[in-house]
Parts: sequence; C-alpha cells; structure tokens
Amino acid sequence: MDQIISNIGLLFEFPVVNLKILIDGIMIGALFALAAYGLALVWGVMNVKNLAQGDFVIAGGYVAWSMVQVGIHPFLGIPAAFVVMWGIGWLTYKLVIKRVIERDLFTSLLATFGLAIMFAQIMNLLFGSDTQSIDLGYATLHLGPGGFVDVPISKLIGVIVALSLAFGVILFMKRSRMGQAIRATAQDARAARVLGIDTDKVYAFTFSLNSAICGAAGAIIVMAWVIQPFYGITYSIRAFVIVTAAGLGNLPGVIAAGLGIGALEQYGAHIFGIGYQQAVAVLLLLFILFIRLLQQRRNRQVLQ
Repeated sequence: MDQIISNIGLLFEFPVVNLKILIDGIMIGALFALAAYGLALVWGVMNVKNLAQGDFVIAGGYVAWSMVQVGIHPFLGIPAAFVVMWGIGWLTYKLVIKRVIERDLFTSLLATFGLAIMFAQIMNLLFGSDTQSIDLGYATLHLGPGGFVDVPISKLIGVIVALSLAFGVILFMKRSRMGQAIRATAQDARAARVLGIDTDKVYAFTFSLNSAICGAAGAIIVMAWVIQPFYGITYSIRAFVIVTAAGLGNLPGVIAAGLGIGALEQYGAHIFGIGYQQAVAVLLLLFILFIRLLQQRRNRQVLQ
C-alpha cells in the first residue's frame, strides 16, 4: 500500500510523468483500437464474437517478421500482412465462420475459441515460443523538461499508420458500395437479401477485412513492441473491452475507447505495477457490463 501511495504521489510531484504515461497509452491504445475495429465489424454485421481476434493480430506480426528475415523492408511487411491475413480470413470464413452465423452465442464462442487455440499452436510450431520483434534502428525523441519523455520514432510511425488505416476504413464504410452493403446487412440482413444484396459475399468480405486489419495491426506491433504465439489473448481481451465500451457500429467511438483504455492501462501499471496492467482492462470490462445491465433493468421498468 505504501508503494501505491508513493506512485500516486509521483504523479502530482512530477507532472511530466503524466505526459509520459499519456503518450505511452495513446501509442499502444491506437493499436488496441485498430484490433478492435475488425471485431466491431464482425460482431455488428455477423453477430459473431471472435475470440481469435488477438491471434489474427499475432499472425500478422509473424507475417511481417518473416518478410524481414528474407531481406524485405519492414514497412513492406504491413501491406504483406494485410494481404496474407485477408486470404487467411477468407479461408477461415469459408471453412468455419460461415457455419456459425445465425447460430447461438455458445456455438460462435466455442468455434472461435477453437480457432484461437489452433492459431496459437500453429504459430508456436512454426516460429517457436520466443518473443520476436523487428528493430528498425530509428532514434528516440526526447520530449518534456530535460528530455524526460522518450518517444521511439518507430512507435510514433506505427501510431500514424494505425490511425491512417482506421480512418481509411471509416471512409470506405461510408462511401463505397461494399461499405453501404455491409451497413445495410448489419441493420437487417433479411431486408438486405430482399434488396438483392448477396449477404454471404458481404459476410465473407467483412470477416476477411477484419482479418486483414488485424494483420496490419500485428505488423505494426512487431516493429514497435514484441510478439509471441500466445500473446493473442491479451489483444482479444482489449478488443472486447473497447467494442463493449464504444458500442457496435460506432467506429469513431472505437478509436476514442482504444486511446482511453491504453492510457488507463498505463496509469494502472504505474500505480499498481506492471503485473496488474491487463487486470485494468478486465475490471473495466466488468464495470461496463455492470452499467449496461443496470441500464437494461431501468429500460424494462419503464416499459412495464
């Protein structure tokens, strides 16, 4: 308890610490938001809760890492991971996900949980259990009084790419014909079929896009942080927290929730210790679910 109080005191005694925590939180939160983007699409359009979301992220990271091992520039690993994971997502939809759409919640959770285990084990067999990363060799910016706040340029570039991709998806959803078909299917799949929309094609495209977005996020993560075959669950948990907080269909809200959760986790790590960083996300999820439950009960009482 004394250590916790001391850590809280540092935030007030040295305000620059808050700047460092916020910058770190925003950088990692942008990648959380990107991973949650795809989950929001799949959940909102197909009503599939994808527990393998984080494993798609890690798989994309290994695609980019493998490209570097054969001499390809790291930044080319981002589009490569996008394309490869698109193909994996399409194949996964055809073999597994297509069969769980419009099924009960337990079926989709069980199917995607099995996918998560399978992906993790395949990556472990192919790449081993050691952590991997890509060293871009870029310098570090020193900000704040006395240069106390370190901002690696590689992470800064990763945030810019992640936010650019996120806004690109928003524009695609608003202005393209496929984006309009996806939104129509999300609102009412049966009505969309009546209007001539091929919902199976929309579902396949949506899940493939989700997988590709995760792949790009993983390619950025391996250049700024580290990946390991069994790290997928950490990104899955954050994605569920972000989507639950932002709500389905609220893609700008996903960005805001991702940045906010990233900052909260960094504050939690500073105050309680790095070992409790992920616990902050879990507690936040439980809190959000509790608030949503209270809101539903109030709505029922009004209807009665």
